[in-house]
Amino acid sequence: MKFLLIAGARPNFMKIAPVLEAFRPFREAHQVRLVHTGQHYDARMSGAFFRDLGIPEPDVNLGVGSATHAGQTARVMVAFEQVCLAETPDWVVVVGDVNSTMACAITAKKLGIRVAHVEAGLRSRDMSMPEEINRLCTDAVSDLLFTTDVGANQNLRREGVAEEKICFVGNTMIDTLLRHIDRARSIAPLNGYSPGNFAILTLHRPSNVDNETTLRGILDAVRSLAARIPVIFPAHPRTMKRLEEFGMLASAQSIPGFRVIEPLSYLPFIGLVSHSRMVLTDSGGIQEETTVLGIPCLTMRANTERPITCDVGTNLLVGVDPDNVKDAAVGVLEGNVHRGRVPDKWDGKAAQRIVEILVGRG
Repeated sequence: MKFLLIAGARPNFMKIAPVLEAFRPFREAHQVRLVHTGQHYDARMSGAFFRDLGIPEPDVNLGVGSATHAGQTARVMVAFEQVCLAETPDWVVVVGDVNSTMACAITAKKLGIRVAHVEAGLRSRDMSMPEEINRLCTDAVSDLLFTTDVGANQNLRREGVAEEKICFVGNTMIDTLLRHIDRARSIAPLNGYSPGNFAILTLHRPSNVDNETTLRGILDAVRSLAARIPVIFPAHPRTMKRLEEFGMLASAQSIPGFRVIEPLSYLPFIGLVSHSRMVLTDSGGIQEETTVLGIPCLTMRANTERPITCDVGTNLLVGVDPDNVKDAAVGVLEGNVHRGRVPDKWDGKAAQRIVEILVGRG
C-alpha cells in the first residue's frame, strides 16, 4: 500500500514524526511519503523543528504559504489534488486541526481515497474557532478516527460515527514528548534563570492578540505576576505584530521581570517548559505537554478542546479576565495546584498502534 502523511504547520510536525518512525519496520512492504503543505514555513524555524524531531526532508512540499483561511484552504486543495492524482495513494493520513488538515482530507475523499485522522474527536463547542470547523469537517469525511482520549470517543459517538471507525490509540504528540524529553531537559534554562523559579507565557490565538483590550488586560496580569516571579515570553510573530500595531511593544518589553525572546524550536522550548514553575498559554498542545510533565498550566481561554487536561491533568481554564489570571497564578505560587495524572494510553506508543491498524486494514 501507499500512504501519504500530511503536515501543514509546526504543531503537525510533533504529531506526524512518531507516525513516520512507526512506519519504519513496514517500509519494505509499503510506501510512505511525507507531504508538507507549507501552510507554515519559515526556513529557520521549520528546519530546526525537523532537525529536533528527526524528520526527513518532505517528499513533497506544496509551498502554499500564508493567506486568508479560504485562500489558504483553496491553495492546498488545488495543489494536493495534483499530488493525489500522481501518487494514487491507498490512504491519506492527516493530523491535528489546521487548514491543511481539512483541505487534504476533503480533497482525498472526493477522489475516493481513504482518509485517517490522527487526533480526531476533540471538540471545544466554539464555532468561532477556525480549528473547530476544521475538526468537524475532517472527522465527518474520515474513514478512520484515531482518538487521544475517551472524551473524544464519546464526542464521535454522539455525532453518530460508526464504532468501527473509532480507534482509541493515545496521543502522538506525547509520543514525541516522551522520546525527546531527556534531551530537552539537558538544555539548561536561559542565562539568569534557575529551574522552578520562572514562569512561561505563550500567546498567539487571534481572539486574544487581535483584540487590543484583551491583549492589554493579559499583559496587565503578566505585569503583576512578573513582580513576583520572572516570566519568559517566547513571542509568536503574530503577537509581536499586534503589540507593535497597538503601540504596546515598548511597554511590554519594559516590564520588570518580563523577558520577551524569539520563538524557540521544539527541544529548547520543551526543555524550558520542563524547568518552569508554571505556564500561561492559549495553546492547545501545551495543555497536553504540561499535563504529562506535571507543570501547572493556566489556559487563557473560555473553553478547551482538550478537557481531559483539566479533568485529570494539571490544566486550569482561567479565561482572559486579568483578575482571574492573576489570582490563578498567585494560587500556583502559593501551592494551590492540581498535580493530576497522565491520561490513559499517553504512554509513547500511540503511533505504533496507529500504524498497526492502518497496515492491518489493507
